[in-house]
Amino acid sequence: MAAFTPSFTLRHLPFLNKLRSSPSPLLHLRRSSSSMALPIDASIEHAEEPKLDIESVSTAIEGPNKRNNKDRKGSKSVFPKRGETLELVCESIAFKGKGLCKVEDTGYVVMCDRALPGERFIGRVTRKKNNYSEVTKLKTISPHRDMVEAPCEYSSHCGGCKTQSLLYEAQVRAKEEQVRDLVVHVGKFSYKDPEFDDVMKAIVPCDMQFHYRNKMEFSFGTKRWLPKEQLHERSEDANDYALGLHAPGFFDKVLNVDKCFLQSEPANKVLAAVQDCWRNPELGLSPYDCHSHAGFLKHLMIRSGRDVETRLPQLMVNFVTSSYKPELLKPLVDKLAVIPEVVSIVNNVNTKVGNTSVGEEEYKLYGKATITEILRGLAFEISANSFFQTNAHQAEILYKLVEDCAGLKGDGSEIVLDLFCGTGTIGLTLAKKVKHVYGYEVVPEAISDARRNAKLNGLNNATFIQGDLNKISESFGKDFPKPDIVISDPNRPGMHTNLIKYLLKLKAPRIVYVSCNPATCARDLDYLCHGSVEQKLQGCYRLRSVQPVDMFPHTPHIECVCLLELC
Repeated sequence: MAAFTPSFTLRHLPFLNKLRSSPSPLLHLRRSSSSMALPIDASIEHAEEPKLDIESVSTAIEGPNKRNNKDRKGSKSVFPKRGETLELVCESIAFKGKGLCKVEDTGYVVMCDRALPGERFIGRVTRKKNNYSEVTKLKTISPHRDMVEAPCEYSSHCGGCKTQSLLYEAQVRAKEEQVRDLVVHVGKFSYKDPEFDDVMKAIVPCDMQFHYRNKMEFSFGTKRWLPKEQLHERSEDANDYALGLHAPGFFDKVLNVDKCFLQSEPANKVLAAVQDCWRNPELGLSPYDCHSHAGFLKHLMIRSGRDVETRLPQLMVNFVTSSYKPELLKPLVDKLAVIPEVVSIVNNVNTKVGNTSVGEEEYKLYGKATITEILRGLAFEISANSFFQTNAHQAEILYKLVEDCAGLKGDGSEIVLDLFCGTGTIGLTLAKKVKHVYGYEVVPEAISDARRNAKLNGLNNATFIQGDLNKISESFGKDFPKPDIVISDPNRPGMHTNLIKYLLKLKAPRIVYVSCNPATCARDLDYLCHGSVEQKLQGCYRLRSVQPVDMFPHTPHIECVCLLELC
């Protein structure tokens, strides 16, 4: 039986079709015959980050200069020199959110952070890459099209949501185009066959464009970072501490933030309460210095959830410190405990010099050790270090798309293999409709959470196993029957060669690939459908649909749900 191919209409953004400059090209599930050479290493022999230069992929898609170091008019070098200033016009947003521009007369590609389509500006060349250069914007001559006023005062300097000043409809249009281009040029699928004109789906926008994040991590700093134009505001007070977000490109510089438009209003109340008192010298609190490794406070993490019974908001506050000194945190705990939504305050102690917020030890300071969230009718317990979808509202839609792609028969007869299962959220939302779910995840704490959540919801047909899917052996798969459906939700590097080889050998009827990185997703789709002589892979799947989903408005991140069926 053919799986249901979901089609998500943009009922909330009827104007998006008007914004598309041209209809989406048709995709054919054969290799594209294009001879275009991409400046990437598409190898998937990785353990951490893949050998895939995403910015170069974007450059190739937009048509980088293919000439040698000669000028098209005979006198001007194609390659601008470092330090040279240029007048540029941004043509589009490339993957990772950088503006793609071309040098006038030569067509040479440059990438500029925070440049948006239609914006004319002066930029200085800062570095040369393989086939493009990076520039820093010095001055805007004329603003970009679809410009709106960013509501957040930090949007020009904070790296969290770079595209707040771009009309949301233009944001999702750019993301949809990026996914399409990556599928064609990295996935090597062709535009030409009209039989597959419905493979590329219109992007699903997010109804909540602000206050959608249920987890925010703020850092403490010894001296607040200010942009150049605000340096005159710097206080001479020695206690010029900061609590906020890291300045883009700096691990040791913190932009002080009093309110974040991405987190909920109750979470902002917590942030304001901490900001109001933690600098008081009488409390004896000091921020951690990542250079000298002195100081106490490292991070403030705020997680949001909902009570299962009342559906009212719940908050967890996690103080990450360099040592365990609960007496120092007591004034902060007392101040936060009176906020009605705060039901949990914990302390993760991280004695290492690294910048991670996960501690070696965790202590409960107030209330419960977990909060709860409701997703597709199920309750999930969330601890301080649990992985959980950061946008629970949009995760409801994402998981519905996954279920639609799975094409369940409805008779409870199917076996589901849930790879990179995390805390089991996807598998558990399907468990009531299938015979059994087998989930695999490398993080032991996530597996513990998955098992606890299965028990919490009375689901006895879900088995969760801890294991590294990048290091599977020949014996992998002997612990469970052959699945009818494989769900794979890898992290940004995508799937390892060994796992792709296993899936091609397994030949499950359907694979639902959930991706947070469309570049590595497109690469993996290429291998699963087309194979690879170099990697000794023989593809055996047919791509049925690619559904982009905007999980994180005002950021460059894109989620995709892809359906593959066995040929």
